[in-house]
Amino acid sequence: MAYPGIMNDVRRAVAMERPDRLPVFICSEEMDVRVCGSRYDRYNSDAKEMARVQIEAVERFNYDWAWLQVDDCMEFEPLGVGVRGEGDILPATCDYLPATEASLAGLRDHGYRVEGRMKVLLDAISAVKGHFGDRVCVTGRTAAPLSSATLAFGINETMMLLYDNPEFIAEACTFFEEYQTRFGLDQIEAGADAIWFGDCNASGHLISPDTYRALAMEPARRVCEAYKGAGGVVIYHASEELPAMVDLQAEVGFSILSVGPGIDIEEARKIARGRVCLSGNVDPLRILARGTPEQVRAEVERIVRSVSRHGGHVMNSGEMVPRETPEENVRAFVDAARRAWLGVS
Repeated sequence: MAYPGIMNDVRRAVAMERPDRLPVFICSEEMDVRVCGSRYDRYNSDAKEMARVQIEAVERFNYDWAWLQVDDCMEFEPLGVGVRGEGDILPATCDYLPATEASLAGLRDHGYRVEGRMKVLLDAISAVKGHFGDRVCVTGRTAAPLSSATLAFGINETMMLLYDNPEFIAEACTFFEEYQTRFGLDQIEAGADAIWFGDCNASGHLISPDTYRALAMEPARRVCEAYKGAGGVVIYHASEELPAMVDLQAEVGFSILSVGPGIDIEEARKIARGRVCLSGNVDPLRILARGTPEQVRAEVERIVRSVSRHGGHVMNSGEMVPRETPEENVRAFVDAARRAWLGVS
């Protein structure tokens, strides 16, 4: 269950130490919405409903965090980016801004202000923090600068511009560095203990290490430092599985590096070489959605023995678990992590 020492344990893990109790997170928001009797389009647009689902899910499954990831669209809607999604279909960006200097000028003129569903997230964070206090790690979310550019201008256009007009992408990243810094700081002020800092469109699935170093790395570092300066824990997630990229991301200065399920967590630990706390990375499909509770327990116990007990690790899934993930598998995940940490089989 939620407990007052969670943030001390998170900070010990960030310091590459063994926490007193292993923090147990899971990227289960979509499943939690179903289990708690809501619908995603209601959940992501109503602060009271968002807070209700988060509180009920933590109390039902004994998570050590409340993960208000919600979706990747809310801060782009006010900028003129189209968004589609209804019912239980998560919103996605569409009808992107034209990749022109005029669009950049329009973004600068708009600047940063809290609008639309951005306010919903801030109010939900405040409500969840007010309910739990320091007994869970309340976690908000932002997109890193390069991924923000892809969500504003479209991934196809952005990937082409990385090579055809990198100066344009650098200017866009400068705007989104300021924009996402302020959005994250507002979440920390509202009560977030941590920020889930998403950068999946800057992963090795899409760009090379050289491109990451040239255009993504430093803007992400500066946003991270601003969040940390305000007391926030930064959990960087690009669903990374390419060893060279894990190596690069380990040196940026993130509080916690969440690695995707496509790389073994033991290999990621060797690559990181004690430079950054790791989060992950139980496979959300093969293990959590499609496996048995026994398979879930076996995988979690393996990770606790081989990685968690060395320090510098928080237990988590490697990605969002599917909506229809069996509840018994999530319970097995949490219970196995707690029992394995205590040496109880």
